[in-house]
Amino acid sequence: VQLVESGGGTVQPGGSLRLSCAVSGLTFSSYDMSWVRQAPGKGLEWVSSIYKDGTFKWYADSVRGRFTISRDNAKNTVYLQMNNLKSEDMALYYCATGRRSTTYQYKGQGTQVTVSS
Repeated sequence: VQLVESGGGTVQPGGSLRLSCAVSGLTFSSYDMSWVRQAPGKGLEWVSSIYKDGTFKWYADSVRGRFTISRDNAKNTVYLQMNNLKSEDMALYYCATGRRSTTYQYKGQGTQVTVSS
């Protein structure tokens, strides 16, 4: 099983990024998917989850209204559109299988998001 994130980078406050996570080695359409993040010196924080077929989405209060999760089951890919980025969004972002949890069966290696003026 592989989960490979991409799309991270450095943006100014108020900027946007779109993260992608390509998944292989499992039946992608059978899994809810999540994005989680970890800031330096902090624990893993759940950001958003999406149902297997994309019909239901959940967001942390800290990102609701600014971030949008989506998926393309034909491409085995999950996305996170991040708008109006703030300094507190700066973290290593991971995609993971399943919904909000304390542990995840599969998790990628992460992509770094830096928000700096």
